[in-house]
Order: sequence, then structure tokens, then C-alpha cells
Amino acid sequence: MEKIKIFLCAILCLPVFMVVMTSCNDENYLCYDENYSGLYFTNDTMRYSFGVTPAEVRTMEYRIPVALMGKPSDSDRTFSYRIEMEHTSAEYGVQYEIREPVIRADSIQGYIPIVLNRDELKGDHKSGYVRYRLDIRLVKDNQFTPTLSPADEVCVLYFDNAVEQPNWLDADGNKIWTEYRFGKWHPLKYIKMVEFYQQIANIQPETYKNMVEIYGEYLEKVPYGDPHTYMTIMKKYVYKPMYDYFNDPANKADIESLYPDFPFDFPDPYNWIAPMS
Repeated sequence: MEKIKIFLCAILCLPVFMVVMTSCNDENYLCYDENYSGLYFTNDTMRYSFGVTPAEVRTMEYRIPVALMGKPSDSDRTFSYRIEMEHTSAEYGVQYEIREPVIRADSIQGYIPIVLNRDELKGDHKSGYVRYRLDIRLVKDNQFTPTLSPADEVCVLYFDNAVEQPNWLDADGNKIWTEYRFGKWHPLKYIKMVEFYQQIANIQPETYKNMVEIYGEYLEKVPYGDPHTYMTIMKKYVYKPMYDYFNDPANKADIESLYPDFPFDFPDPYNWIAPMS
């Protein structure tokens, strides 16, 4: 009984903020003092690749999220940060720019908007892609104070323009790209393939839903690279539009301006000729 009394006394004597902290779950563990305006990154590492983003999209606003420990305000608020140049490889004004960070009115969530410039991301499918790094640290200002340890006040963003060949495997477990159907591998072919594929959602939504369950949202899970079950749909809504796009003279100059090495060899899907085995 004496041990129980001592234990209860110790609990009752804990600082109020500690008691409140123990009642918070993992997602809002920094909620113990609503009058304290502190900020923290919700992730310490983030990654973005333009990947199969449509080729026409040349910039992207990527938002690095932050969260507020404290009460929301009835007006928008900004906060302060700095770039940690020691580890950052991206160049401001070239590969990226940063717009004004904000925490919206009546919210405890905010973000730092990073505008990524696709045209300045180096590398290609032949020489390899450059992956850029951007380190951002939250800093104290008149409104907010970073809440965590110095090491945890930094978010690292990695970004690139990589478009990797989909992981379609043959019977031996090797990557496969069927040239008699698609011509030589080129990133733009995969970009357009995914673009037209995802448009099926607006044409036949239930069919598209079933296809995503089998093939994935980005056609990343096509068995043997052959969507046999839905080949009729793929020919009509994906492969034929790709053939028309690549063979339209009106598109040639734009394609070559972005991808000078594009082979222009995508065949008509209704005239595929399989090689003799």
C-alpha cells in the first residue's frame, strides 16, 4: 500500500504539461501547450520525381508540410526558414525557387512551396539522371519557434527528372520492353503511355478501376509487359493514341525540342508483327 501511495504522489506531482503529453497520441504528441507557437516538419525526408508527369508540365510546386504546436489563428501566417547550403546541391533560381511559406487561417497545418524547374534537371536515360538535394531548416522568428532538436528541424528534399523503364519481367525475371510493339525504349513513350492509360478513368471508370487493380496506377505491374486481359482496351485508348501522337507532324518539333533523341518508331498497334521465334 505504501508503494502505491508513493507512486500516486509522483504522478500527481508531475508538471502539468507532462501529464497532458502522455494523453496525446503519436500524431499530435506536441500538443501539450496550446499557447506555445512552435513549428515542426512532419517529415524529415521527402522525395519527388517528375517521372511520368506529362511532358508538357515543365514546373511543379512541391509542398513541404509543417505543423503547428499551438492554437490556430484567424488569419494567414508566415514563418521563417533557411537553406542549409553545406548539403544542398540544387541551385536557387535554376533547379528550384521558394515561394512564401504559409499557415492558413484556422489551421495548424502549413507548408513551404518549392517550385521545381524540370528543364534544369540534368541527365537522361542514357547518361543517368542527376538527383538534387535541398536541405531546409526552420528558424525562430517573432511568431514561431522550432520545437524539436536542431537535427530534427531540417527537412531534406530529393528531386529529379528520372523516368525509369517499368519493372515488367519476362519468364526469367529480366526486364522486358517489347520492341515490335513499342519500338526502342524511350522515357517519352512511357510518359505518354501512362498519360493515355489514366485517361481511361474518364471514359470507362469501372474498367479503369479493374485495370488499376491488376496493372497499377502507372502500369508498373503489367505481367510480362503484356496486358493481355485488356488488350482491346489498351489498343483503342492507349497504343493507338500514342501512335497518332508520335506520327502527327504537328507534334514533331515540340517532341524534338524536349527529347532530341526520340526515335519516332512507335508502330501502329493494329499492324504489329511479332518476330519469328
